[in-house]
Amino acid sequence: MKKTKTGLVATSAHFGESVQGSPVTLFTLKNSHGMEVTITNFGGKVVSIVVPDKDGIFEDVVLGYSTYAEWEKGNPYFGALVGRYANRIAKGKFSIDGKDYQLATNNGPNALHGGDEYGFHNVLWNGEIVEIAGACGVRLTYFSPDGQEGYPGNLDVSVTYSLNDENELAIKYFAKTDMPTPINLTHHSFFNLRGAGNGDILGHSLMINANTFTLVDSTLIPTGELKGVGGTPFDFTSFHTIGERINQNDLQLKFGSGYDHNYVLTLNEDTRDAPMLAATVIEPESGRRMDVLTTEPGLQFYSGNFLDGSDIGKNGRAYNFRTAFCLETHHYPDSPNRPDFPNTILRPGNVFYSHTIYKFSVTPQPERQPNHPA
Repeated sequence: MKKTKTGLVATSAHFGESVQGSPVTLFTLKNSHGMEVTITNFGGKVVSIVVPDKDGIFEDVVLGYSTYAEWEKGNPYFGALVGRYANRIAKGKFSIDGKDYQLATNNGPNALHGGDEYGFHNVLWNGEIVEIAGACGVRLTYFSPDGQEGYPGNLDVSVTYSLNDENELAIKYFAKTDMPTPINLTHHSFFNLRGAGNGDILGHSLMINANTFTLVDSTLIPTGELKGVGGTPFDFTSFHTIGERINQNDLQLKFGSGYDHNYVLTLNEDTRDAPMLAATVIEPESGRRMDVLTTEPGLQFYSGNFLDGSDIGKNGRAYNFRTAFCLETHHYPDSPNRPDFPNTILRPGNVFYSHTIYKFSVTPQPERQPNHPA
């Protein structure tokens, strides 16, 4: 156990054993206000985020499972650290410097979230508690060899989760390679600010700091066109509930069975040194608020459209249709095949860096804004 002078505490405990017999660890970060985050080195997954509501009642606000055995068999993306390439690559194909590469296709005709067997969500990371000024944290590291899941180059990855007394869960990502390779890392918690398994998320109010989003085809691959959100159900430049327009007769909503789209964040031309506000979510009944800040240029908003009740999670609760949302900070989908999108090719001698913060607080319900025509 490591405890800072401010009362921040980081601990580790045995969580189980992998199918290969390797020990799996659960790390716990806790601040002086009682906020608690648990993270496992299996897939770098956030197991729980426990935060208070407006009455001081604490709830776990991310979907997941109680035991390691359930995590190993359950939804592979709950709480996961995703890579080498988060989101989709069309037909699993890309070229770098004239050389063609083929990935496994695991999402219809496309490659999704770095692959299955050795996607970063499905491997054991090395983990250690680390001292961070003003926070408590855990550092996870992983070596991905050349050719793993079809990606070129040996890749060294380091990800640090930290918690401070401002109720900020910060995630910093670093990576180095010895060959040019695509990289796009993200965090994939499924959030419900009413509490995991406590009904749907359609009443959550959402603001996204984006004026455009990437249009997709029927397989959710970007067409290359950036479309303005104005006058569409994708306009969250002011607060709207997630469910307000989710069932409108819109082709893009039909492709995603709801929202499953990359937003082009304003103030982010490519990547920046300091995280800036990407989105805010407020759950009116509990008063819980989550602000998402990032250095990334894109934000994938997913409204839990493929949850179907087959996942039985914490406290025996079924995770039904649209009972969680994701806000994944990263570069755009299929960027290796879109030279006009922000670059995702990491080259030797350069360092991949990304920084995202999920900040929790309580707040009154936002005032409703006039509806935009749709």
